[in-house]
Amino acid sequence: MNSDTNVTPLRPKRPCPECNKPSARETYPFCSTRCKDMDLNRWLKGVYVIRARDDEEETDADGPK
Repeated sequence: MNSDTNVTPLRPKRPCPECNKPSARETYPFCSTRCKDMDLNRWLKGVYVIRARDDEEETDADGPK
C-alpha cells in the first residue's frame, strides 16, 4: 500500500530565489548547492545588511513625528 499520490507536502513548492528553477528538498529553498553557496557568499561579503530600527528617532514621548 505505497500511495505517494496521497502525501501532502509540508512546505509549498517555491522557485529558487537565485535562478527561479524549482527548489530541491535537499537544498530548500534553493535548487542546488551552487545557488545556496552563491547566497551564502553574498551574506559573507556583506551585500545583505540587516539594520536595527532606532525607535527613538521615529517617535518621541508625545507620539510620531
